[in-house]
Amino acid sequence: MFDVRGRTAHLAWYRTDEAAAEVAFLHGFSDSAQCWEPVIGAIPGIKALAIDARGHGESGLPEEPVRYTAHSDDAALVLSSQPGDGGMIVVGHSMGAMSAAHLAASRPDLVRAVVLEDPPTGQPSADRQDQPWSEPEWLADLRALDLPSRIAQGRANDPDWPDDELEPWAVSKAQVNPHLFDQPHQPPPPLTDLLATITCPVLLIHGDPGRGGLISPEYAELCAHAAAGDFRSAHVPNAGHSVRRDNRAQYLTELTKFLNQHR
Repeated sequence: MFDVRGRTAHLAWYRTDEAAAEVAFLHGFSDSAQCWEPVIGAIPGIKALAIDARGHGESGLPEEPVRYTAHSDDAALVLSSQPGDGGMIVVGHSMGAMSAAHLAASRPDLVRAVVLEDPPTGQPSADRQDQPWSEPEWLADLRALDLPSRIAQGRANDPDWPDDELEPWAVSKAQVNPHLFDQPHQPPPPLTDLLATITCPVLLIHGDPGRGGLISPEYAELCAHAAAGDFRSAHVPNAGHSVRRDNRAQYLTELTKFLNQHR
């Protein structure tokens, strides 16, 4: 899938070919750039870039607090190093969606449009001081398994996921740098505050809170009112937090429609 691989500072990145990428993909917590391969492979002719976040995949981990502004700065560093100009469409999931929102707000020269797959809603500034954190128990349990057992656990947890999602998901869990949890982290700001500073087109894709989705229909409406630029939300039924894995067909319909409008 990724014919070109490179590094910029501590960051590993991957492109589908030598041509300038049109779309950049930022993954969620404990995933990696390789987790985007099933979706990228389903979009004909896409010229894509995917980045391993710090402490994930093959990227390094700077000794500093883990903040979304740092993730955004990382993405900006990689995008600035790539061929082409005019900005990319940036697609992010969860942690990567919040990083993409920060990037669109702070570096509009690099972002033509942004797709946010079930981002966290965030916290008020008074609650966003640097905090200690620890490795989630579910992740520690997965990391203790071998790869076939992690794949089997993924299948048991999410029996409706397409088969091609399971191996990259399982591989990525073992790649998370355990020292990530030795560093303080800062929770994200309210998504509505970020949207008020983003002027490029935004697509918010969300699932059902009853299945673990972070964005409710009511919160999506608040986002629409807060957004400074062109904004659309798309509810994907029968999906939770990993919208594209739970209902790939509908996710791809929404994503490709948006990409075709802004590529």
